[in-house]
Amino acid sequence: MADTKTRKRRGGGRAGAAARRGSAAIDQMPWNPPINTDQPTEPLDQDGIEAIHDGAMRILEEIGIEFYNEEAIGILREAGCTIEGDNVRMGRDFVMEMVAKAPSQFSITPRNPSRKIEIGGKNLLFGNVSSPPNYWDMEIGTKVPGNREMCRNLLKLTQYFNCIHFAGGYPVEPVDIHASVRHLDVLYDKLTLTDKAMHAYSLGKERVEDVMEMVRIAGGHSHEEFEATPRMYTNINSTSPLKHDHPMIDGCLRLARRGQAIVVTPFTLAGAMAPVTMAGAVAQSLAEALCAIALFQYVRPGIPCVIGTFTSNVDMKSGAPAFGTPEYMRSTQMTGQMARYYGLPMRSSGVCAANVPDGQSVWETSNSLWAAVQSGTNMVYHAAGWLEGGLIASPEKFIMDCEILQQIQRYMDPALTATGPDEIALDAIRSVGNDGHFFGIQHTQDRYTTAFYQPFLSDWKNYEGWDVAGGIWTAERAHHMFKEIISSFEPPAIDDGIRDELADFVARRKAEGGAPTDF
Repeated sequence: MADTKTRKRRGGGRAGAAARRGSAAIDQMPWNPPINTDQPTEPLDQDGIEAIHDGAMRILEEIGIEFYNEEAIGILREAGCTIEGDNVRMGRDFVMEMVAKAPSQFSITPRNPSRKIEIGGKNLLFGNVSSPPNYWDMEIGTKVPGNREMCRNLLKLTQYFNCIHFAGGYPVEPVDIHASVRHLDVLYDKLTLTDKAMHAYSLGKERVEDVMEMVRIAGGHSHEEFEATPRMYTNINSTSPLKHDHPMIDGCLRLARRGQAIVVTPFTLAGAMAPVTMAGAVAQSLAEALCAIALFQYVRPGIPCVIGTFTSNVDMKSGAPAFGTPEYMRSTQMTGQMARYYGLPMRSSGVCAANVPDGQSVWETSNSLWAAVQSGTNMVYHAAGWLEGGLIASPEKFIMDCEILQQIQRYMDPALTATGPDEIALDAIRSVGNDGHFFGIQHTQDRYTTAFYQPFLSDWKNYEGWDVAGGIWTAERAHHMFKEIISSFEPPAIDDGIRDELADFVARRKAEGGAPTDF
């Protein structure tokens, strides 16, 4: 492989610099992953924490989890767990001993080291929408299957917005690319259109191994350098209730052995795949996550693991998933308490059930995002662009959500709660006295450009001004902004030799057939 120090760089230099200071198409906030300065909302008392923990442990001890992975079964048998067919029961002492080995905080360093992210503690990170099979925008006007161009455009938004800190799975599934090679084309696009932390789907060994190799190539790393620290991550879901499938566990074992990060997120919908009560659903979710984390820690002690929550409720009239509900918010907060109890970083989501980027989509997503803040979440999946319970990705919704994310980032700015003499501003108050105003005084003039959050999408004009300007509703403004961003987008810089090596790897793996599929 060519020496990365001698490679020429091409493309995206101006875009990279613009992103760090606030880009040209809109005046956005700079890259600055927020620190959650608030105390978390904790609805459970100590007895409640112990009751949910005991419930999760009893599920693991008395009921067990089905592991449809022979390697995992063999490892857990060696560890002393009780195995009956595919059912694994494990004692709480073993689970807690293994979970205690996981770090409470770790970092992921992508190909651009300035995009390094810290996971755990009070760090709060937002990722793009991931995995919807369908796409909607205002120009098309209806739900359609995703394709590569749509996927690429959403990846451009992922790179463009500084409030998006990591790149999740495919922002929309490009169904025009055959499933056997889809991961190759999309990862090539992701690694050349973005420079943020990468995700791998744990869907068969070929996909996981290919993605690890492409991330290694993109970073210009030796195999030893790649494995020395997390460069990427995967997220898996249990198959609720109480099952883990073969490919997801297989993928995690492969990443664990090479030092890469793992997120385990049970998909527990109360009333469908979990008990209708929030405490029962959370206890089941914890059991499904902790047993997998215990497995990974046994295989490689200290491997970075994140506990995820996707616990929400269903619409009991239709059976459809509901998101951004009061139940979703409380279950997220409860899981946050339990994650701290176990000393694990936490993942939640910015989700909604709305079908188009309307008012419902905003209040449900806002509820989800603020529940993430309140719970002490560290990684927020699907923070921008999610519709129809995860079946639709929308660029308008992506941009609308980024307005919320920027407001959360500003809300966390320590400047808002500073209490020094300049902030108490007694001299300014004295100079205005009882009958003046603060608009023209020097204290205001020195600070007015940065004193308050400035939106890029919200319209703060009065009705008459808004009407004269065309009376454009929010989603339509977002659509125009989407077109402007895409038309002016420049990808981040990448070395010529690395780009060529990635292309050669994709071509070779395609010639070899890619990953096996059922069709």
